[in-house]
Amino acid sequence: MSANKQPHQEWAYGLKDGMPIWANSKGEFKRPASAFRSFVSNESGAEFPPEKDRYHLYVSYACPWAHRALIVRKLKGLEDIIPFTSVHWEMPGEGWRFATKEENLPGDNTVPDPLHPDYTHLRNVYFGVEPNYTGRFTVPTLYDKKQGKIVNNESSEIIRMFYSAFDDILPEKYKSVDLFPEDLQKEIEETNQWTYDNINNGVYRNGFAVTQDAYEDASRLLFTSLDRVEAHLASSPGPFYHGDRLTEADIRLYPTIIRFDVVYVQHFKCNLKDIRSGYPNLHRWLRHLYWDVPAFGETTQFEHIKKHYTKSHKMINPYSITPLGPEKDILKKDEEVAAVAAALKAAGK
Repeated sequence: MSANKQPHQEWAYGLKDGMPIWANSKGEFKRPASAFRSFVSNESGAEFPPEKDRYHLYVSYACPWAHRALIVRKLKGLEDIIPFTSVHWEMPGEGWRFATKEENLPGDNTVPDPLHPDYTHLRNVYFGVEPNYTGRFTVPTLYDKKQGKIVNNESSEIIRMFYSAFDDILPEKYKSVDLFPEDLQKEIEETNQWTYDNINNGVYRNGFAVTQDAYEDASRLLFTSLDRVEAHLASSPGPFYHGDRLTEADIRLYPTIIRFDVVYVQHFKCNLKDIRSGYPNLHRWLRHLYWDVPAFGETTQFEHIKKHYTKSHKMINPYSITPLGPEKDILKKDEEVAAVAAALKAAGK
């Protein structure tokens, strides 16, 4: 059997001790760690130095973790430094696949792999680097074209690289963009911990729970944490998470919240509240980023998002039916759902 045909499924359906292999003994979803953890560095003798057009970023418009990388790539002006390719929204048993020449999907660069014309799946890139690889084939993946190596496939580390590793070859206006300011680093790191555990990964812990107790525990923690974000934003001058400064806190939270109403409410059963009717300050924050900050709105592709989840997760949605709603993927800044509009009118606002 060739390396590119090794049996491996991104979301395998096998059982271990009576539970799906992604779940622990309590029925809770457990996310595996990323496998490639090297860094682009401007230190002398670095294995991966910053160079224009040396690296290629593989992403999915559907994936919230990859969305982070696309946002930072645009905020830091790295479009001409690091090209990217988006995979197709479909993730069959062999993992993310590339679009074919015949397919016309929304979103820039949703095309066949430009570096390896014969590759049909992201897995081919991984096996091309490491023929005996046994991990998952995830996005984002930062690939070194010069050495034919994967640098990193951990989103939190890729975005940190993008913050500063390429600054020496960027124009001053992008070099000066500071998304992890020193005076906020401690607070951002503390926020990252519970935001990741309870919200970013929390929606997956809801959706992939395989016992009632695991689901209810994850759901309560998710909505308690969303309440916490709402309270923070209510007390913040805005328009960003930390007042007038756009930071990593916004970048890490946005990909989950923009997917919440259109996918997570129904697909992952995160339905105690939705964002547009249950969290006014979070909804205001979300719409500001989507409509006013191009790095957020222009990297959001709702067709990829809705079709990926509903047509790839057969264990949750075996007939691959994509719901019609919500009626609008994102409301305009001056729009509200009918119930909220009526409440505001009654309150004289």
